[in-house]
Amino acid sequence: MPGEKQAEEAIVESFNESTENEEKEVELEEKGDHSIFSVKSLLWHGGSVYDAWFSCASNQVAQVLLTLPYSFSQMGMLSGIILQIFYGVLGSWTAYLISVLYIEYRSRKEKENVSFKNHVIQWFEALDGLLGPYWKAIGLAFNCTFLLFGSVIQLIACASNIYYINDKLDKRTWTYIFGACCATTVFIPSFHNYRIWSFLGLAMTTYTAWYLTIASLVHGQAEGVTYQGPTKLVLYFTGATNILYTFGGHAVTVEIMHAMWKPQKFKSIYLLATLYVFTLTIPSATSVYWAFGDQLLDHSNAFSLLPHSAWRDAAVILMLIHQFITFGFACTPLYFVWEKVVGMHEPKSICLRAVCRLPVVIPIWFLAIIFPFFGPINSAVGSLLVSFTVYIIPALAHMFTYKSASARKNAAEKPPFFLPSWTAVYALNTFTVIWVLVIGFGLGGWASMANFIKQVDTFGLFAKCYQCPPSPSSVHH
Repeated sequence: MPGEKQAEEAIVESFNESTENEEKEVELEEKGDHSIFSVKSLLWHGGSVYDAWFSCASNQVAQVLLTLPYSFSQMGMLSGIILQIFYGVLGSWTAYLISVLYIEYRSRKEKENVSFKNHVIQWFEALDGLLGPYWKAIGLAFNCTFLLFGSVIQLIACASNIYYINDKLDKRTWTYIFGACCATTVFIPSFHNYRIWSFLGLAMTTYTAWYLTIASLVHGQAEGVTYQGPTKLVLYFTGATNILYTFGGHAVTVEIMHAMWKPQKFKSIYLLATLYVFTLTIPSATSVYWAFGDQLLDHSNAFSLLPHSAWRDAAVILMLIHQFITFGFACTPLYFVWEKVVGMHEPKSICLRAVCRLPVVIPIWFLAIIFPFFGPINSAVGSLLVSFTVYIIPALAHMFTYKSASARKNAAEKPPFFLPSWTAVYALNTFTVIWVLVIGFGLGGWASMANFIKQVDTFGLFAKCYQCPPSPSSVHH
């Protein structure tokens, strides 16, 4: 036992020394010009625990803030609140599992003297190193597809939101415009460089959440408001999978951890970020649903029911900027994958890498134009992709990584204090897999795809202006 304990300590010490050495190298590089260093540190070059918290919180709640009232109308207020808390906690647990597996993978590689100075570790690489090529293929397929559609959703949300300020252009045209704007994220090298953007993004979302809350309370209950939900199982599980999607934003956990100076401190960050997100999502969704009730069933964007005002315009503009930031969060791991495929991950030239990254944006742009169904697409992505990417695969990967007694004894990270035994960890992982597979993927997949197909039948692919009010001329006709 003493020998085993010493081996564990040696692994952790080696990992700590490696991350500290990287931090010192960066500091030495930046000390050359103190004035540039201070500006760079403040705005551009982040890697602290606080940077990671802002990144997690900012990335977790974006345009989905506007669709949660729609989910409440589908499933009722009580179920909406309970499932937000449930999936928030469950998502925090699987984010913790991902962080443990990252530390395990990196500590093993550090023992082999592998350097990651100019290489960003990604989730599929951790799966490959811990479990082999089949796991790598599965992780790569689900993660990239989820992030692809996550980026698509941000573009759709941009077009949906700006329409409530300027309806002279249809939503499809706005999608073209914002696709070009979001393509500029190719110039942001890595998650190190999202320091100021993460802070601003969270501030903008906080304003929007409290605008929705206060504006709904001031507006009061709409005349003849009704609260019939849930009325159909298909609507109930569609709403539930949108909430599952809401708290499944940790597909970029590994990249955020790798951007930290001391990644081993990440373990509780996602939970703390989720607790803050609760203060935004629960009051806003509850208030909007209280004010408008079943009207939300035909209005997936909460902005559409609130009266026009300078406060609403400010919220729309801030959400647009935040969606640009979230687009970058979702796309950056895709940029890394593409760089590695074409052999352009190592160069330090930002312009060279930016040109290399541009092909990634094109399919995202195209898919946003084909499927402009703001709201229903969230649930479809949640059930079919998020369920596996950030819930089922991390839980299974953790169980298979530590299935042998020797792996558990030599684990870089032991079970957390609130689950002190491996049996309890395995029990929770098993529950996560079964619950999400049956409820999230099974029932949620059926419901969300039925709703998605209904949108296609009603509006058609390439819909020019999804859920736009009819123009006066068409109403007259």
